[in-house]
Amino acid sequence: MRKLIQQILRKNGFQISKYPDDDSVIRMKMMTHFNIDTLLDIGANIGQYALRMRAMGYQKKIISFEPLKSAFEELKKASFNDHTWLINNYALGSEDTSSTINVANNSFSSSILNMLPAHLSSAPESKYVAKEEIDIKKIDSIFKAFCAKGESVMIKIDTQGYEKNVLDGASESLDDIKIIQLEMSIAPLYENEMTYLEMIKYLDNKGYQLFNLENGFTDSITGQLRQVDGIFVQKHIL
Repeated sequence: MRKLIQQILRKNGFQISKYPDDDSVIRMKMMTHFNIDTLLDIGANIGQYALRMRAMGYQKKIISFEPLKSAFEELKKASFNDHTWLINNYALGSEDTSSTINVANNSFSSSILNMLPAHLSSAPESKYVAKEEIDIKKIDSIFKAFCAKGESVMIKIDTQGYEKNVLDGASESLDDIKIIQLEMSIAPLYENEMTYLEMIKYLDNKGYQLFNLENGFTDSITGQLRQVDGIFVQKHIL
């Protein structure tokens, strides 16, 4: 299994490094503290996030969502022998519909939104090279199928600027979601993307408090921090 994981990551341009890293250790402590037993991995790509959580010792339920056909095939391989890891070949958004996703050369920068020049100049390997038709569903439409009443749920959203759209489709489910981890841009990298300050305010109004920050995307030329991961926790459980 370990060799398969390494092959998948190397094939897709990822460097194998020693774990645990500080962010992963802290995240695992947080998930243990809040008794998380169901993790929705939204924007799973080839399973990098889920594999990292498994490596850190999280053995409970993971439900991954990945719309890209090629990435989903790799996700199948990564999750094949893991019976508590379920995978789905569609995106999550603000409505149940179909759309077109822009496929990036590096796969994981693919987005429904158009990429801004600031992103492309910081990471030329992320340029769009194709388009693909995908299905989109709301969290509210699928939540009860995967999350039983009383489960402690965390969602991780890595959808390249589309994070607010995902949250807009979860208005009926947020009461049952303890923790939200999502990618936030310091300044927009995709058209119509919400910045980190706007997202903090948006989630504050939804009853979530910023709990932690993780390192994100840095400009490979200038060293400028472009993105961070924000982890938000329901205020009433703090």
